[in-house]
Amino acid sequence: MVKCATTVAALTDFRSSHVSELKLIHRFVIRPLSDILNLSDNLPMPSSQRQSVSKPFVPLTIRFDHALLFAAQVHRNQDRKKSGIPYLSHLLGVAAIVLDYGGDEDMGIAALLHDAAEDHGGRPMLRAIDQLFGPRVAKIVDGCTDSYGDDDKRKPKWYPRKLRYLRRVRTEDAETRFVSAADKLYNTRAVLRDLRQSGDSVFERFSAPKAKVLWYYRSLVREYRAGGVTHLLKPLLDDYDRAVTELEHLSGLLAEPSKATRPKVKRKR
Repeated sequence: MVKCATTVAALTDFRSSHVSELKLIHRFVIRPLSDILNLSDNLPMPSSQRQSVSKPFVPLTIRFDHALLFAAQVHRNQDRKKSGIPYLSHLLGVAAIVLDYGGDEDMGIAALLHDAAEDHGGRPMLRAIDQLFGPRVAKIVDGCTDSYGDDDKRKPKWYPRKLRYLRRVRTEDAETRFVSAADKLYNTRAVLRDLRQSGDSVFERFSAPKAKVLWYYRSLVREYRAGGVTHLLKPLLDDYDRAVTELEHLSGLLAEPSKATRPKVKRKR
């Protein structure tokens, strides 16, 4: 736990160690962009473009910048399931899904940090996230975490860990299930891509056989819906459901036989 406490203490000082860098970013990038956006706000918008805007644009604040740098620092030496792909690519992908489907800044920040406590530092890391980014972000991160990777404890085995999370996730609030579902949608799409390229060998990266991985993804669809489907959550869950169905078919779990065989029926004479 000494190593964990040292790591979290160093990350808690994150803001102060990056103040000069963030000031430069604000001076030479954010402020000029703001001036450009202010000029563009004075220009008339075509009527067709006005009609396509469904909600007012709310710019991300410097809190999101802090979270992005924080996530890069925490996961810097981690790759994605021994693929050689920087783990940050996954976090950026999940955050993109959250924002694309209508999530706000806190939800986007939680997406960037959703694996930080599970993979690096356990509950002390969660407390650091609470201090740096607020209780709402920490609550979502906690709801996306199926186990806490404390240095003095081994992560539980795959099946009981996933089963426990399934029993819990339906009781989480809608915004927590939203970020969790965004994570699983990204994962499912990644498995689909690799399945098309490499076949069933993609499942060798998991700590469970193919059938159980697919069972888990399908069970999550049911549990997310069981917790209640809000207007914001529905499009994301529908797309996740479709992605899981495609994965089930492509993996052969739900594949239809090439030739239908009918049982022979003996006729009475």
